[in-house]
Amino acid sequence: MKNWKAISLSLATTFLLAACGNTGSETTESSTATGDSELVISTFAISEDIINNDIFKPFTAETGTGITYEVGNSSERFTKLQNNPNSTIDVIELSQANAASGVSEGLFEELDEEKVPNLALLVDSAKEAVGTSGAPYTMNSLGIIYNEDAAGMVIDEWSDLWDPALEGKISIPDITTTFGPAMLHLASDYKDVDIKTDNGAAGFEALAELKPNIIKTYSKSSDLANLFQSGEIVAAVVGDFAYPIISEANPDVTFLVPESGTYANFNTLNVVASSDNKEAAYAFIDWKLSQELQETTAVSLNEAPTNSQVVLDDETAANKTYGDIAQRAKAIDFTFVNENLESWINTWNETLNQ
Repeated sequence: MKNWKAISLSLATTFLLAACGNTGSETTESSTATGDSELVISTFAISEDIINNDIFKPFTAETGTGITYEVGNSSERFTKLQNNPNSTIDVIELSQANAASGVSEGLFEELDEEKVPNLALLVDSAKEAVGTSGAPYTMNSLGIIYNEDAAGMVIDEWSDLWDPALEGKISIPDITTTFGPAMLHLASDYKDVDIKTDNGAAGFEALAELKPNIIKTYSKSSDLANLFQSGEIVAAVVGDFAYPIISEANPDVTFLVPESGTYANFNTLNVVASSDNKEAAYAFIDWKLSQELQETTAVSLNEAPTNSQVVLDDETAANKTYGDIAQRAKAIDFTFVNENLESWINTWNETLNQ
């Protein structure tokens, strides 16, 4: 469903938000201050009040640019743009996989440091992702969550998951989930093979070797809380964002990111090629990548920063891809992933689900 909202903010930061209609499509209308331009943003449907107050309102106060925004999940909004590449959207926030598809299809403007200066301050893995996915503004990464007492061993590296002592005791993300492709990358690393050299063949060999230890592949990380609680698993590969939910129900579990490194996943921003307001769009992306804003949203939206200059206290940094962990995180080329995903799904099912 289309869900449009509009913000009108004067230079005095007056904020007006009014909703109307109950036909399944929610629309909000308001006028921008005289002489101001308007930016149309497609974004995620989360914590809208916080996004308005912490992100949109300060941007409008600084630039005089009013904001209208559409909300929804990444896939739905991206499909809508694919079907209407001449839409009025100026900036779109997407998952890395969807963004990579948009870049490949030529739906977005190329970004560089001249247009968006804060790109120069991104952590290394985020810089790697710019060319294929756009500007990363927040990130997660993959780690291991486990119960040491139940496992009967210390787990501190990815290779430990292949230990025969863990037979029938671990869970990994399904290939179709956010971190499924990262799991295949980790399996290729276990074989010491660059996944791009064999399109994942060695990784699937490693997963076949891991299969005796896997009791379940999961589609929702929230399912892991029940699996730990019932004693069905003692360890799992999971994104860092899921640890608080799992540990709340299972206080004996520990989350770690191996010293050998991990893989990152980003939410990204792009300027739509059909935009008539590109300069304001670049300015908004630069604002989203700024140290000032990312230090704010790390607290208010629990977003891990991608700007390397951001400083977080220990409480805010807990369980985020930040600092040393962010520096150890590697970017995944989702153009490569998207090209191979259909084949990978088939091989995954043949390898693990038969």
